[in-house]
Amino acid sequence: MIRLRIRLLGWPRRALVLTDTPRPDCPRCEGEGGTAYDYGHPETGEYEGTEWDPCPCWNEERRLTLLPLPGRPRWLRWRVLNSWGPSRYSDEPPF
Repeated sequence: MIRLRIRLLGWPRRALVLTDTPRPDCPRCEGEGGTAYDYGHPETGEYEGTEWDPCPCWNEERRLTLLPLPGRPRWLRWRVLNSWGPSRYSDEPPF
């Protein structure tokens, strides 16, 4: 059974998509869609990162694009200012 929801997808292009959700009564993942676990360095035991194991009750790749959304106009896009050029923004407090 497919449990659908609408999501906003931001990459590679903004769009509204219809996606599947994890089964809420799944005994393996308890509705989370998978299991996250931390792992450490084998010799020192220091934290290295977190791994994600998806549950078979949910396919996160199953999606259907409903509506592609337009990008921002060129004049609204964020511009990276050169470090040697004048800045349009002040670092002074507003008061």
